[in-house]
Amino acid sequence: MAQHNAFYAQSGGVTAVINASACGVIETCRRHSDKIGKVYAGHNGIIGALTEDLIDVSQESDKAIAALRHTPGGAFGSCRYKLKDIETHRAQYERLIEVFKAHDIRYFFYNGGGDSADTCLKVSQLSEKMGYPLTAIHVPKTVDNDLPITDNSPGFGSVAKYIATSTREAALDIASMCATSTKVFVLEVMGRHAGWIAAAGALAGNGEGEPPHLVIFPELPFQRARVMQRVDEAVKKYGYCVIVVSEGARYEDGTFLADAGNTDAFGHRQLGGVAPTLAGMIKQDLGYKYHWAVADYLQRAARHLASRTDVEQAYAVGQKAVELALEGRNAMMPTIKRVSETPYEWRIDAAPLAEVANKEKFMPRDYIREDGFGITEAGRRYLSPLIQGEDFPPFENGLPKVAKLDKVKVPRKLPAFEL
Repeated sequence: MAQHNAFYAQSGGVTAVINASACGVIETCRRHSDKIGKVYAGHNGIIGALTEDLIDVSQESDKAIAALRHTPGGAFGSCRYKLKDIETHRAQYERLIEVFKAHDIRYFFYNGGGDSADTCLKVSQLSEKMGYPLTAIHVPKTVDNDLPITDNSPGFGSVAKYIATSTREAALDIASMCATSTKVFVLEVMGRHAGWIAAAGALAGNGEGEPPHLVIFPELPFQRARVMQRVDEAVKKYGYCVIVVSEGARYEDGTFLADAGNTDAFGHRQLGGVAPTLAGMIKQDLGYKYHWAVADYLQRAARHLASRTDVEQAYAVGQKAVELALEGRNAMMPTIKRVSETPYEWRIDAAPLAEVANKEKFMPRDYIREDGFGITEAGRRYLSPLIQGEDFPPFENGLPKVAKLDKVKVPRKLPAFEL
């Protein structure tokens, strides 16, 4: 097999372990140097390919690449930039192929969520139409855990561990102060349409009265009177109430509680803080003193508390992506298959991108308690293995060490391109 180059890019919101997938891709490419020459990374995701802004990853040391495994963020830069349909934006897709041709790139690894899976599929389809031999593989990533087919999405397990831990720790704080101070604590977590992260907060407790006392999911319509009643009951019974609420909590008509009235680059509604909105309702309706927090970037950047299971799976899907490409399996995505529940065992499989792109996986109703405010034992059995194990980064001077890359740019060969 002749030697050709590979392209890797990161897309969308980053996670604590997306760089572990990058590490898996790059180290596996290096192990197959007889077939894969250089690895180029797109600076700021797919934009790097369109503008021919490429990083020569072959210039990075093995030590620096290995350090990606314990470095949060997106090492090469990510972006929220969705390539739309080929008919409307054909020039952009053709530009990608031109850049790949100019740099002898025959392997395309796109590390992202559902929108990235769609882009990866379209790139593979166009390369076929244009007669350019490109093997496109989607590397799964999303904290929202909403990719279909795969048992779970790399990035989710670490967010789940962070949210469950933070919920437990904050609950102890509130419990110690509630007699004379704060009665209600509201933690807002990510999850626009799927309540997986909110559900993970429920792992913080399990017995009677153990917080969180309410979990509010986007899958079920928000009913203010019912929620206020449950908050009041918890405060009167336990002295305090802890709530984990998904940013995507919405009313019966589909309106988000925290709709800020704007949209992001992918056309998704911009959400403006459901925690203060809900806390305001509690103050207005019940008069209780409250505190609220928005986990925001902290939840997806918390590599210091990553799940070892998640780190291992993130690396494994990166490794499998390269193996699939070398087998010539185009337009595929590595998936995680749960082999056994007890003990928890998993393996890496693969699924065609046509079955993944533009599909979302929601919380099954049987994972949500009948009253809608917590998780069932089935939900707990699903979630619990994903937060198991610790994989602490090395520390130096009291702080976690992170990868330091040279990011040597590849000389451009083509005219400039306007996005």
